Amino acid sequence: MPLHVPPAPAPALRSVLAALGSPTAVRDGRTPALQSVQGPLSPELPLPVHVLDHVNQEDRTTTPGGGAPRTRLTGWRFLIRSGERTVAAADTVLTADGWTFSRFFEGPYLPSTERALRQAEGLTTSYQARLLSIPELYMLTLWLHGDMEADPGAGAPAPADILVPLAPAPPGIAAHRPHRVAELLPVIGLRLTPASVLPPAPPLAPAPPLTPAPPLLRTPA
Repeated sequence: MPLHVPPAPAPALRSVLAALGSPTAVRDGRTPALQSVQGPLSPELPLPVHVLDHVNQEDRTTTPGGGAPRTRLTGWRFLIRSGERTVAAADTVLTADGWTFSRFFEGPYLPSTERALRQAEGLTTSYQARLLSIPELYMLTLWLHGDMEADPGAGAPAPADILVPLAPAPPGIAAHRPHRVAELLPVIGLRLTPASVLPPAPPLAPAPPLTPAPPLLRTPA
């Protein structure tokens, strides 16, 4: 399959398995869906979560001829499956003691993430799957990175990489419409800069369409 879901660090996976096995040992309780599920639960489809840093104006308005945007890894996210159904997600974070479980959660980003992954499975070009968060816009995207062999916890979006905004997306940015990094990041940069400083954002030119694909690949727990 052209879409590569990189393996998560083993300690991150173990921390989620421990939380699933002993929810009273973690700070936050299970979500309503997890509380009502009968049967085994498994963490699957791990995705590294990167954040686009709040940086200076020159970096925010990155163009193909400009400097690379700066991102940092903040965690790994697992989709929690009950059979064939996703019921929640689990986040892990890196602490001084290593990778540790952070929280369970539900919400619209779960089905949106699955939908974007299914769409990406239909591409003819191979990509490494990541998540890219833009906190200032309350925006989360599926980041399709072109370097399949890259360290999933490092690197920055390349101009030819694809970003797929997840729902709910900010006003004026359509969810599940893929865009090249070189086209979408300048628009995001303009959103993060006062309107009095920069001209209106240029129109977005969509990347090649993502087509429906067979069910998601599964990764062993």
